[in-house]
Amino acid sequence: MGVESVASATSASTQSNATTAANKAALDYDTFLQLLIAQMQNQDPTEPMDSSEQIAQLATFSQVEQTIETNKNLEALLQSNSLSQAGAIIGKTVSSLDGEVSGIVKEVQIMSDGAVAVLEDGTKMVVGPGMVIKDT
Repeated sequence: MGVESVASATSASTQSNATTAANKAALDYDTFLQLLIAQMQNQDPTEPMDSSEQIAQLATFSQVEQTIETNKNLEALLQSNSLSQAGAIIGKTVSSLDGEVSGIVKEVQIMSDGAVAVLEDGTKMVVGPGMVIKDT
């Protein structure tokens, strides 16, 4: 299996995992809201929910919402960082630690799980540990 196939398979797997995690977070968020509304609708009118308990639940709801937003912002920041790092290696000479793969980076393809450097001769190399980068 070539580097391109490995990168594509890994990218598809990571995208699937990210989508599943996002869907699960949305489901948990929706489920939390439904349970809170059901609890408030079905409370005993003669013994309403304690106000401190209600405030604690609303605070938890707020924390869940903030966590989801924080995760979205972190994802955008990581993507921006990957783009910056990818641009920095274009035109540089890269090689594997064993020296089997070497060349000047013509372009960088960004995948969901990382970057793949495309060398001038068309060879693809995963950008990450085990890579030596030098000025040309």
